[in-house]
Amino acid sequence: MSAKTILEYKLLPRFMMLVMTVMYIRVLEWGMSLEDLSTQQSSMISICSGAMTGAFAVWLSSESKK
Repeated sequence: MSAKTILEYKLLPRFMMLVMTVMYIRVLEWGMSLEDLSTQQSSMISICSGAMTGAFAVWLSSESKK
């Protein structure tokens, strides 16, 4: 696979979104498996949710530009 193909199909940003989505799901699963959340644990879940929202917005805006 050539570098031109990778850039043309935007494989790296799509792969990064896939990895972030899997990470986000794993963090949510971890948080739901705990019996009692501490403030630090709920803060980490909140930060991951915010990062996912921001990354998704940036990805969508970059996908629409040609």
